[in-house]
Amino acid sequence: MSGAQTPQPSLFDDVASHASSSAASHLPPAFPGRAPWGTAGKLRAWQAEALEAYRQRSPRDFLAVATPGAGKTTFALRVATELLEARIVRRVTVVAPTEHLKRQWADAAARVGIKLDPRFSNAQGRHGHGFDGVAVTYAQVASKPALHAARTSAAPTLVILDEVHHGGDALSWGDAVREAFEGATRRLALTGTPFRSDTAAIPFVTYAPDAQNIRRSVADYTYGYGDALRDNVVRPVLFLSYSGAMRWRTKAGDEVSARLGEPLTKDMTSQAWRTALDPNGEWIPSVLAAADKRLTEVRRAVPDAGAMIIATDQTDARAYAGHLARLTGQSPTIVLSDDDGASDRIDEFSSGDSRWLVAVRMVSEGVDVPRLAVGVYATSTATPLFFAQAVGRFVRARRRGETASVFLPSVPQLLALAGALELERDHALDRPRTAEEQGEGYDPEDALLAAANSAERASDALGPDGKPAAFQALEAQASFDRVLFDGGEFGTGAEIGSDEEMDFLGLPGLLDVDQVSELLRQRQAAQTKGSRRAAASAEALAEMDHRKQAELRKELAQLVGAWARRSGQPHGSVHAELRRRCGGPEVALADPDQLTARVSMVRGWFVGKK
Repeated sequence: MSGAQTPQPSLFDDVASHASSSAASHLPPAFPGRAPWGTAGKLRAWQAEALEAYRQRSPRDFLAVATPGAGKTTFALRVATELLEARIVRRVTVVAPTEHLKRQWADAAARVGIKLDPRFSNAQGRHGHGFDGVAVTYAQVASKPALHAARTSAAPTLVILDEVHHGGDALSWGDAVREAFEGATRRLALTGTPFRSDTAAIPFVTYAPDAQNIRRSVADYTYGYGDALRDNVVRPVLFLSYSGAMRWRTKAGDEVSARLGEPLTKDMTSQAWRTALDPNGEWIPSVLAAADKRLTEVRRAVPDAGAMIIATDQTDARAYAGHLARLTGQSPTIVLSDDDGASDRIDEFSSGDSRWLVAVRMVSEGVDVPRLAVGVYATSTATPLFFAQAVGRFVRARRRGETASVFLPSVPQLLALAGALELERDHALDRPRTAEEQGEGYDPEDALLAAANSAERASDALGPDGKPAAFQALEAQASFDRVLFDGGEFGTGAEIGSDEEMDFLGLPGLLDVDQVSELLRQRQAAQTKGSRRAAASAEALAEMDHRKQAELRKELAQLVGAWARRSGQPHGSVHAELRRRCGGPEVALADPDQLTARVSMVRGWFVGKK
């Protein structure tokens, strides 16, 4: 190994006891300062325990599941260092989901004395002189698995599979990863989300049947979000949800109105959600303004805190960036996955102190920007995997008391995912298949491709005139809905810019979990008390109106009777003339203003004003 640091304890050192496969509460969490990504000098409690488990077993395959932000990279690099020092392996191959993560891994490895080549290409065939190994992407491996199999077999190799669930992204990918690394001396699989939205098996992961005989992934070590939260390793997350009135035109040309967050059909929820995210509506600017206020409050205690909005596509991302520029007077950093220099912009934002980053999917997984503390989830993707990875961008703790704030549309799927953040999930292989999946010749890769191709063709449906008709967002208003935190819901709804909304946007930027809970309860109680006062005032006003109505009705009846006697007109014709002159049907007599107008008119008749 080139430039190795002080040797770490050997894998053959005796250990006092066998480490369990779950986080131990008896170990105090190490809380490193702002060390470079993946290079904390002092191991956290879970990292130390996972390392002990690895040393004890010395397995060929090891799956470590640790919540995003917990420090999987530090653990993996410590394992790699020890294996190289013990000469159990001579090479290291890191497989990552994206090009940016390849570079991030290489930078982190270099800081602990392991030299990885992130620029290695399949055309090279071998890594450059002076490197201990390479960092490649899953796509790179899938394109030439035989090449990587030959490299792996040429020397004892440790393969680190970062975010290993990507190995099941397609049948060809899973097969390629197996072929490429079947001959590895050691394989270390890492993930923060060990589950998938489909049933594609993840390479080199063990599955075992549960009580319902459903095969689920089995981790060798698990450190979940709940464990990390208790250890102050990650930030607690405040989810601030926003609802509002939406109006849109369907492909059939019908105009539909609905309120985001109210019980709706699946299709209407999807359309209302899509309307909310339309950059031309008022929902997005209102929520961005609220998120920027929250960011300002957080920066009082954490001066370099940053915020990120995750957009559905590049067009929306650029439009959202325009809103932010007008709102803040500063142009945000924009990161698009196929842009040249995207990695450089992420690095520049991470090391700077500017306020906003706008991204599509580039920063949704694995990419580390520790100062991100406020997020806006402005994408229509609602899979548990994507949601967990996206929220994971905001939870990396740097000091005690930091909190994360994520703004969401009030969509049932998202609120359910936010409420279940602390639940542990395992990848299940045996969920019931759909009728389509059970059909003969079904190929999940072809289905994924067809879905991707059809997603942008939804607007090709023909309208009544035979021309392409498209969904059209017409109006999107925002209102504050509630806060979700630690399994509870707080807030009773409020208008944008109201004191009630600011009660929650203005929470201090540095608070322990218990302090956040206590403040939320206090503000919930204050809002509830205020709502009760308002309801009591409305009830008192209604009671006063009722008495006024009774008095006016009595006076009107007396006046109409007197006028009927004087004029000889029937009572009915007098009332008909009053309705004609004052406007409104008979039911308008429930309106005090209408009653007052009719009483005044009859009084006028008596003094000659008819």
